[in-house]
Amino acid sequence: MSSLTEARVSEVRAFNRFYTKVIGVLQSGMLDSPYSLTEVRVLFELAHAERMETGELRTLLDLDAGYLSRILTRFENDGLVERERSAADARKQLVGLTPAGAATFAGLDQRSAEEIERLLSGLPEEDQERLVAGMATIRGLLAPEGGRKPCVIRPPRTGDLGWVVYRHGELYSREYGWGTAFEQTVAKIVGELDFSRDAGWIAEVGGERAGCVFYVRQDDTTAKLRMLLVEPSARGMGIGRRLVEECLRHAKAEGCERITLWTRDCLASARHIYQATGFRLEKEEKGVENGIEVTEQWWTRDL
Repeated sequence: MSSLTEARVSEVRAFNRFYTKVIGVLQSGMLDSPYSLTEVRVLFELAHAERMETGELRTLLDLDAGYLSRILTRFENDGLVERERSAADARKQLVGLTPAGAATFAGLDQRSAEEIERLLSGLPEEDQERLVAGMATIRGLLAPEGGRKPCVIRPPRTGDLGWVVYRHGELYSREYGWGTAFEQTVAKIVGELDFSRDAGWIAEVGGERAGCVFYVRQDDTTAKLRMLLVEPSARGMGIGRRLVEECLRHAKAEGCERITLWTRDCLASARHIYQATGFRLEKEEKGVENGIEVTEQWWTRDL
């Protein structure tokens, strides 16, 4: 090993020791829970899939089969997961979170977000962006070929709002046949944003814009979730749910008691996200967009 390589190895090891201490990996339980980092990661993956084959979960996390089995047995005893044989192949086992497991993960996820928020709050905006960009670079360089590209959720920057209008117009025209009038509706919503009270988030995958969502304050107690979009190339990565959860966290922090949204029933993926994050359908009615019949829906969630 050359002296230059030794120096680089030493720097990487020093960073590893530093960051594991920062995020509390060395503690007996993550986030003041009785569960280890690996166990919490298993809960994370199960929370983002309705059901998963144990073999798929083992491959995803690169875990020893026996080790994963012991983790799942513990979770089963704690009432957090349930396992069943696959109807398609009895040799395979499916595992998913119970309602208690989903609630446990939601609490851990909230505490994790709060800890990271406290970590970031000590840095100015520019340094926060440098930190997040550096982390994305590390993930991008070390990710296996063909693996998941790093995803960053960030506030809007100059040029993003034009992209939001453009992508809504193009995607919904191509996928659903909605025309210029819909694009004008999105442009009107964007034009009325006031970032002294409103907020927004842009998702980036591999450094490219991949999605967005916006929080629009209505009054002292109510806000709207608006303009959720995920690029086709980034769908299936959990980005839509991450954007919605970011919006909900912000609404709670702002003291909102209720958040609403408007969508259409043909947007099935978005609807599943809204249902999974606690929204309920309040009303619906027939409408028309570019000569195409649509079903308008209004969803709400109490915070």
